[in-house]
Formats: sequence, structure tokens, C-alpha cells
Amino acid sequence: MFSQALRDIARPTYAEILEALKRSDGMAVSELARELKMSYMGVKQHCVNLEKKGYLKTWRVPRTQVGRPEKLYRLTEACDELFPQAGPALTLNLLKGVKQLYGSSAPEKMLLHHFEDQRLRWSAKMKTATSLAEKASKLAELRDAEGCFSKCAYDSQSGLRIEEYHHPMAPIFAEYPSSIRMEVQMMEQLLGSRMARKLVDNGKGRELVVYEVASLGMPTDRGVINGVQPAVNPRITGNLNIVPTFLEM
Repeated sequence: MFSQALRDIARPTYAEILEALKRSDGMAVSELARELKMSYMGVKQHCVNLEKKGYLKTWRVPRTQVGRPEKLYRLTEACDELFPQAGPALTLNLLKGVKQLYGSSAPEKMLLHHFEDQRLRWSAKMKTATSLAEKASKLAELRDAEGCFSKCAYDSQSGLRIEEYHHPMAPIFAEYPSSIRMEVQMMEQLLGSRMARKLVDNGKGRELVVYEVASLGMPTDRGVINGVQPAVNPRITGNLNIVPTFLEM
């Protein structure tokens, strides 16, 4: 089943078609029409629209009797994210188990591994960006694609920054605050610039996370910002080696 929130905002007919196909190995328009008690032409048009959007693909099966191959519809990989996935609850439970088995610093080491893997993946996608503004824009684009609702912004008063309105790892950050610093350091390495992470009230009753990008280095009097202490060494290295000493192996 879809999450209820998605069902509330999605087209009911699209959701019914995708759910029916999820429970099958592929269905023809005639089968879908019978199951959903809809007209053949109505279902066909919906399937054509979903195929154009990339959520369905066609599959032709030879008929046992004389006739043209039967055209079936199947879900594409684009549909995977529409259905419930194991989320932060599973991650937190696994990190708890790792802590019990391997010691108090083990969860942070696992999270450090996650951000290093993310840095390597994103670094390959940012190779074409050369200026700091291009890098920041590309980084915001990558983070937006992973659910952070990010955008890159600039003005003469606040400078270059990345603004975000959501983070899929928020429950993990709440349980392991040190992971916030790990993420900031990972982003600094991708940009080749220092950053400051702030929680900002936009004046409209909504809080967002702002990553200020410092093109000429970070002022030493910034101090701790929302639990994130700017790294002492601004040098950008090939791996995440600027980490709290308690994370060192």
C-alpha cells in the first residue's frame, strides 16, 4: 500500500492502477479495467500517461492462440520510492545494536562511513563544476534529489548559501548530534570552502537550515553554531580525516 499521505494528494485512479500492478507480474488494460471497474479507454489513457511519466513500461507476451502478442503493463523502478521503505526507525535500531555489540563510538564510525561514501558519490557528479557558485548550485541540486528540499541562493547581504527545508536524517541527527558536524565537513570538502550551519526562522513561522559558504575562510570568532563547531583546519583533504578524536580507530 502507498503511504496514506501520498494517497491523500495523488490522483486516486493513478494510485489504484499502480497498486494493482504492484500485486501482479504485469496486467493488460482489459484486466485492469475489470479489476478497477473502469472503462477500457479510461484505463488505457491513464496507463499511457503513466508510461510517459516513466512509471510504467510495456511488456509483450505471445498469445497461446492466434493473434498479436498481448501488451502488458509493469511498474518501472521509478515507482520504488512511492511505496513504504525501511526508514530512520530501522537505521536507529541498527545503530543501537552496533553500539551494544561494538562500543559507544561504533555508531559514529558507521555514520562517518556513510558521509564518506556520499562524498565520493557526489564528488564524481560535481567534477564539471569549477567556480564556487557552480559547486554550491550542484551540491544543492544533489541534496534536493535526496529529499532535502535544497536551493542555492545569493545576495550581497548574506552572501552565498544553501537553504534547506527538510532532511531525511533529522531523527538520526537528533539522536547523534555529532553526525551534523560530519555532514558539514563532507560538504566543505566537496565545495573546497568553509561553511557555517545555522537554523533560521524565516519570519513566517517556518524554520530552515542555512549553510553559509565562506569563500575567503571562516571568521575565527564564529564559535559553535547550533552544536556545530567549525573545523580548525580549513585544508581540504581526500577523505574525512577532520573528525572528533573519539571517532578515530
